[in-house]
Amino acid sequence: MRVNSNTVREPRRWWILAALCLALLVLLIDNTVLNLAIPSLNQEMGATPSDIQWIIDAYVLAFAGLLLTAGSLSDKYGRRRFLVVGLVFFGGASLLAVLVTEPWQLIGARFLMGVGGSLVMPSTLSILMTVFAEEAERRKAMAVWSAVALVGMVSGPTLGGFLLEHYWWGSVFLLNVPIAAIAIVAALVLMPESRSPARRIDPVGVLLSIVGLTSAVYVIIEREWNIPVIAVAVVALAAFVLWERTREEPMMPLFLFANRNFSGASFSILLMSFGAGAVMLMLTQYLQFVLGYGEMQAGLAMLPYAVAAAIFNGVGAGLGKKLSNRVLVGAGLLFMAGGFAVMAVTTGYLPLLTGLVIMGIGGGLAGPSAYASLMGAIPVDHAGVGSAMNDTVQQVGMALSIAVLGSVLAGRYTSEMPAGLPHAARESIGGAHTLGFGEAAGQAFTSAMHLGSWVGAGFCVAAALLAVTVLRPAAPTPAAPEPAQVG
Repeated sequence: MRVNSNTVREPRRWWILAALCLALLVLLIDNTVLNLAIPSLNQEMGATPSDIQWIIDAYVLAFAGLLLTAGSLSDKYGRRRFLVVGLVFFGGASLLAVLVTEPWQLIGARFLMGVGGSLVMPSTLSILMTVFAEEAERRKAMAVWSAVALVGMVSGPTLGGFLLEHYWWGSVFLLNVPIAAIAIVAALVLMPESRSPARRIDPVGVLLSIVGLTSAVYVIIEREWNIPVIAVAVVALAAFVLWERTREEPMMPLFLFANRNFSGASFSILLMSFGAGAVMLMLTQYLQFVLGYGEMQAGLAMLPYAVAAAIFNGVGAGLGKKLSNRVLVGAGLLFMAGGFAVMAVTTGYLPLLTGLVIMGIGGGLAGPSAYASLMGAIPVDHAGVGSAMNDTVQQVGMALSIAVLGSVLAGRYTSEMPAGLPHAARESIGGAHTLGFGEAAGQAFTSAMHLGSWVGAGFCVAAALLAVTVLRPAAPTPAAPEPAQVG
């Protein structure tokens, strides 16, 4: 059956949104919980700082590298189908992660979870775009979708802290299995299948993007001038851009970047993700190793950020009727920069709380408007690819953030530690605590966190300037877009 997506309302659309949000929630809880598990992975599995970064980055690299392919396939073969398959894959890989005993095994399991996540994430936004045909309702739905990301930040640390204090580190992955199972049932019961004309798969583009991104992040994580790997990264990424420009049906339709709202929102999200991506990695270690908080206490300590962001996510959605996306994105990013600046000049939890709340306000104002600006520039019949491009931009920023800021933290920490201490103590704050050098390690990590916060503030200011300069009011919505096939 073919329907006009601009005139036909799906009667179960709000229930479908709830199911989409549940699928999104399982991905977000997993990544939030993992940050809290870092000290446990240090102590129980013997994971090094490089291992920890790869446990996080393996997921992000698989996720970002396959998003465009998954989005294109879901457009062609069915968005609900890919959502369900991805949830099955993600839940299965999570169960596998529970059984591993070595860091390299966990890195492999995280890579497989990233593959599953790449199938799930594009489908959530693309189904939302096709189910909510009216612009006003779609903006509200996207605000709810954004708020759920913040709910994941709230519930993840709390649930994760409880599990880590009462069970072993593998329980944080076991949590994914029942949530994924519920989301699968909800998708099968509530969602109609939807598909639209899709571009052919571009295997060369997929290969070049994965090779280029993996090589670049590897160099950054290892903090070494590995000339052969750098050459591979530069050649692969340059070849990817050139290849995509010559394709009639590219994996990444580069012509969309000619749209100022798309390109401005994309690069604003990239810089925003880069600035904020390593905050959880930084703060969970500061709260636990420097301030001495337990896992659950550390999770609760970060709740004010998510609560403030969730509240101002709703405020931003309301202000979107009166103010432009450019104003909201720019103002929100400047708030985030201010929060980073507070964190860069203070110590202790109460001053840190002020910075977290300011950052939450900024994220709540900027995020939904940036996503709405980006997705509003994409035709509905390419919803899967468009959603994947949105997620790819965000995940690339997160991957580079974890790698770059993680390296900045590690480098500053090592340089601040006394030279005569054992290598294990100078390499990581977890190793220093194990060897009894906690006081010196706390001072060194605090200095590293201050530097990382200034870096985050700088990227948020750059993102704000870019958004104010580039973003423009959205063009009028076409009266009769190409219909989507539903069945």
